[in-house]
Amino acid sequence: MARGRRSAEMPVDEQPTPGVGTYYMISVVAKTYGIHPQTLRLYEREGLLKPSRTEGNTRLYSEDDLRQLEVILNLTRDLGVNLAGVEIVLNMRRKLEHMQSEFGEFLRQLKEELLRTGREGWEEKLEQALVRLPPSPLVRTVSDKG
Repeated sequence: MARGRRSAEMPVDEQPTPGVGTYYMISVVAKTYGIHPQTLRLYEREGLLKPSRTEGNTRLYSEDDLRQLEVILNLTRDLGVNLAGVEIVLNMRRKLEHMQSEFGEFLRQLKEELLRTGREGWEEKLEQALVRLPPSPLVRTVSDKG
């Protein structure tokens, strides 16, 4: 398995939680991603990951936690970002998602207002004025020093 990438098959000792989705114990996550369990505990102490806990205080990682871990590993392993930088990037991502949500709500209200006032042809103009672009992946660049 490639470092930092999940295989199509997760190990069999996963612990599902009925009605909530699938959760994975720390040992499964560590083995799957090729990292030490202490690294996962460090990410939690630093506030980068927030796994759920059982009544016995066992950490359980959800699919969302695994996606967050993949971002963290991409930033640290592939891009060389330290944990302080990872925290900044994750905070910026959350703020961007919040802003996108607010902008979507603004567009919804704008459409409602345009419908309410009965303006003709506003849908076509709106579709032509706003262009959606898919998010671009992070790309590491190599600079020549020397």
